[in-house]
Amino acid sequence: MRQTTSILFFARKTTKLKNGESPIFVRITIDGQRLDISLKRSIDAKFWDSNKGKCKGNSLKAKENNRYVQYMDEKLLKIINDLEIQEELTCKNVKASLNQENDDHSIISIFQKHNERCEKRIEIDMAEGTVERYRTCLKHTQDFIQLQYNLKDLPLNKINHQFITDFEHYFRTERKCSTNTTFKYLKNFKKITNWALANEWMRSDPFAKIKFKMEKVDKEFLNDEELNNLMVKAFDIKRLEIIKDLYLFCCFTELAFSDVKSLSQEHIVKGIDGNQWIKSKRRKTKVEFEIPIFEIPKAILAKYKDDPICKIQQKLLPVPSNQKMNAYLKEIADLCGINKSLSTHSARHTFATTVTLGNNLNSKAISNMMGHTNTRMTENYARASEKLISNEMETLTTDLKRHKHFKRKSHFK
Repeated sequence: MRQTTSILFFARKTTKLKNGESPIFVRITIDGQRLDISLKRSIDAKFWDSNKGKCKGNSLKAKENNRYVQYMDEKLLKIINDLEIQEELTCKNVKASLNQENDDHSIISIFQKHNERCEKRIEIDMAEGTVERYRTCLKHTQDFIQLQYNLKDLPLNKINHQFITDFEHYFRTERKCSTNTTFKYLKNFKKITNWALANEWMRSDPFAKIKFKMEKVDKEFLNDEELNNLMVKAFDIKRLEIIKDLYLFCCFTELAFSDVKSLSQEHIVKGIDGNQWIKSKRRKTKVEFEIPIFEIPKAILAKYKDDPICKIQQKLLPVPSNQKMNAYLKEIADLCGINKSLSTHSARHTFATTVTLGNNLNSKAISNMMGHTNTRMTENYARASEKLISNEMETLTTDLKRHKHFKRKSHFK
């Protein structure tokens, strides 16, 4: 015989929480037996529509509450239907099934699942560097939860606004991260919570009232003098000599770390001018690019032509991990007297600013070589150096002297 069931959502107006609002409950009735379950949500009693069993209005809180009410209604209907088929429909079993489903998801477990999926997409539509950032973010998340809660994991209902603000504080204080680095990690973490929201594993968006405002940072690059000092500097230590060559190769080809690491013979083609060019796709954006191989990078390629590591890996250059390369670059900067924080990314800025723009190359040509879809992206890399400004001003001064108005010095006496 079919059992009689009903589901009712209501705000318990007789109960007031610390915030002055009433808690929202769902009442499940099965053959006259009742089960009240808190939704862990609240609303001002005057904004609850008892007839419709949902919140009134279009406020953010009302919308989030109503989405969750609808989600819980669908979940409970499925649980009740499944238990009825199994002939095990009781209030106790409904509660047990609901608790089991709620316990299935935790932030670390879904973060790990997300990363496992990403690992399988390397070389398909995700770069190794992107996946590595997710790995690092997961490690920071685990360390933060251990420090803050003395736990190895947290249920998703604990990932709220307070968690995010505490997590941001952790990055700034414990990890000593800059504003931009902090926000980059939080944006990675937001991808995980968005995935949970899309799958309806979370009740509300913990980032709903949080905005990221990145600080404008002047990216470091080598000027002519620093670039020349690096080129003429000889190192007795082989690992430093290799890293110097790799960095210079990037400075004169603008290749990103992931692109130079994957560089192989198939990427070397004969250009329209009859010389060798590098033709490939950006590992990060999949945008095609072409760039001529100048004398310096050509010499570096020839230097490592018979390198055993290159032969084993079937690559053109013996590129270590990004972490090792950046660590060795700091050592190189100190030995060369370069008071700048060098990284593989700064080589691209050196190419854009010193090597190309500093030698009056057209911004459109620079943009195409760098694999940018528009020149505005290139402007983030290429900046007018003192040398360029000086040359431009010298040209302007010469042009102004030819102008008839400036020949009449009496105007300014």
